[in-house]
Amino acid sequence: MAVLIAGAWPYANGDLHLGHLSSLIPGDCLARYFRQKGEKVLYVSGSDCNGTPITIRARQEGVSPKVIADRYHDSFQRCFDQLGFTFDCYTRTDTLLHHEVVQKIFKTLYDRGFIYHKQTKQMYCSHCAQFLPDRYVEGLCPHCGAHARGDQCDACSTILDPVDLLEPTCKLCGHTPELRQVEHLYFALSQFQPQLEQLYVRAKKNNDWRENALNLTRRYLDEGLQDRAVTRDLPIGVSVPIKGFEDKKVYVWIEAVSGYYSASVRWAREHHKDISEFWRKDTVFYYIQGKDNVPFHTIIWPAILLGTGINALPTHLVANEYVTLEHKKLSTSRNWAVWAPDILKRYDPDSIRYFLIINAPETHDADFSWKAFIESHNGELLGAYGNFVNRTLKFIEKLPEFKLDNAQVDAEILQETQALYGRVGQLIESAHLKAALSELFSWIRRLNKYFDEQKPWQRIQDAPFNAYATLNTCLFSIANLAQMLAPFLPFSSRKLGKALHLRTLKWEIIHCPEKRPEPLDPLFARIDPAQIQVERERLEQQIR
Repeated sequence: MAVLIAGAWPYANGDLHLGHLSSLIPGDCLARYFRQKGEKVLYVSGSDCNGTPITIRARQEGVSPKVIADRYHDSFQRCFDQLGFTFDCYTRTDTLLHHEVVQKIFKTLYDRGFIYHKQTKQMYCSHCAQFLPDRYVEGLCPHCGAHARGDQCDACSTILDPVDLLEPTCKLCGHTPELRQVEHLYFALSQFQPQLEQLYVRAKKNNDWRENALNLTRRYLDEGLQDRAVTRDLPIGVSVPIKGFEDKKVYVWIEAVSGYYSASVRWAREHHKDISEFWRKDTVFYYIQGKDNVPFHTIIWPAILLGTGINALPTHLVANEYVTLEHKKLSTSRNWAVWAPDILKRYDPDSIRYFLIINAPETHDADFSWKAFIESHNGELLGAYGNFVNRTLKFIEKLPEFKLDNAQVDAEILQETQALYGRVGQLIESAHLKAALSELFSWIRRLNKYFDEQKPWQRIQDAPFNAYATLNTCLFSIANLAQMLAPFLPFSSRKLGKALHLRTLKWEIIHCPEKRPEPLDPLFARIDPAQIQVERERLEQQIR
């Protein structure tokens, strides 16, 4: 089976924060899991280096857009590496190859009649003497009244056109722009309504999309799909490959989502592979994003694939809701955020991964608080999992006469472990990662209870055979936990696997090799609860 996992591309105009990480971590968990199963996996993503947000940031700092894009692309890569993300290809949208692939897709749609010429009106700022990209126009959303950008309302997730905004202003100078006649190219999105209705029905029947993706897509389909402009007057981006439009750029509707395909092309060229292996009808696709990106992946990208004849429609949409911070909405403009480079300097990457998965906003918004983060580390990772591993291995270390004997493993625990692979695997494949990790930690708590009930520290005196059986059962359990937790907690699983002499981590039941475990330092260190107040104060100082 071929599995393509596509992570949404963050804009390279600022550091990653916990909201980004929360929405993207599921992609790495899925990639790791399917590789452990032995499936063919291609995991791709990259930095969006062509967007208007980058030109805005560059203008604010008085530098070129490339300086901004390079800075944050490098930062993204460092953060993803530190968190253990296993991309097969992480690229960027300002590469020559990406531009070539996007232009080929655009030209194919144009030649097939799905992109056409249209006279329209566009916002023009006479004060700045330029046509305004959509994100350069801000105003009130006509649907919910919230403050919105010209391309989308974050409050109600409605895709907008700048002309829709109430009380529009130019983001650069604050003046009111005017409408001027201009010719652009439009994508005939409305022509794909019947096929996209079928895609929606299939996804709902198979339960392949989360509820938010289904609801948002249903809303767009019920309203009737509207043709959309796909050219814009932008300072940077992919030049339009159509005569007479060379001075315009391909708009984000087509350009950004096509990055999944261009990243796949890059991977194929670098590894001398055939891209068709991962872009065909029977490939399993996982698209990983926040809910604000849903329509791009359930409406726009499928329509592009249909229009170009690439028969590889999305199967699974993994769209998280939003993360709040200390019960307040994240705000990058106010600096009310926990930035990824910052938290990675001070905390274990497995702790960050654990908290963001176990508290993932899969069905509703979830809150990150320093109290919950530090208490979950001390209580679950250290107190439950780390404690079970440490007490077992330290006990064995003190028993030079202990021999590994897989025949001594408790039959009930052996059977339950086998069943656990199936249950947890199903949950991961259906993108219920939170439930999968919860299942494993429920099992860890049960194993701790088993250790306490068996009392090997007493039995070693009066019934050593029983104590050895308990320890062999616990050692067997630890080895299998190292495997099943590897998609979620890769760093501690790697340490544990090395100590237990496990050559590779797979998704199948295993027994420990006939060799005593190596000495192992505790998997996790305790975090002083006083750090909660330290972090809260640091957060408050950020916004002063």
